[in-house]
Amino acid sequence: MSYNAEHDHASDPHKACVSLVPIFNHLEDTQLAEIMVTTQSVSYKKNELIYHAGDESDSLYIINKGRVRIYRLAESGKEQLVRFLNPGDFTGEMALFSESTHESYAEAVMDTKICMIKRADIQEFLLKYPSISLKVLAEFSNRLEASEKQATRFSTEKVETRIALFLVESLSEEKTGENELILPMSKKDLASYLGTTPETISRKFNELEDKGYIKQITHKIIRIQDVDGLLLV
Repeated sequence: MSYNAEHDHASDPHKACVSLVPIFNHLEDTQLAEIMVTTQSVSYKKNELIYHAGDESDSLYIINKGRVRIYRLAESGKEQLVRFLNPGDFTGEMALFSESTHESYAEAVMDTKICMIKRADIQEFLLKYPSISLKVLAEFSNRLEASEKQATRFSTEKVETRIALFLVESLSEEKTGENELILPMSKKDLASYLGTTPETISRKFNELEDKGYIKQITHKIIRIQDVDGLLLV
């Protein structure tokens, strides 16, 4: 497909969005252009819900700017954080394969811009470009592994061990300086993610600090002072 400079300029936001995503960023420009034509941009304000559990799942949602939290509600009404999505991440992937409804909630953590692609369009691309399917399967595999790891820790590890392992793993992803990291979520969300309460998170952080494993620089910045010690908690 060929497209002129005016079309390219108008599609820049979509191109920036689509080219960010690992399932698309290996494609050639002409192939990306095909996908861009089917993409719709939608903006959400902070705390606005992008979709609810029970809503029809008929689109792939790609995070262009901002941040999204995915969570579920138990029958008791208790919230369970599933994951955070950053620019380049996507959700609504079940719509790729069948008609279904969302089982979770997606909420904008800050002002967020989403690129949406309808099921019929994305299915056409999956058939046309098998490499996309392989990338999607790789992402599914990563998410399944993360979910299994989280479930195993819930059932086998004590709370302080879950917190310690989370901090060590976050150090490699959220590192800002020499053994320092920025907590990727609030303590309320961290508690939900690790299956405990915000009060317990705060208490355990203080205990880990008293033992010399960590130093709380601010409420968001943590210095890991003894990585090996944390791994043995």
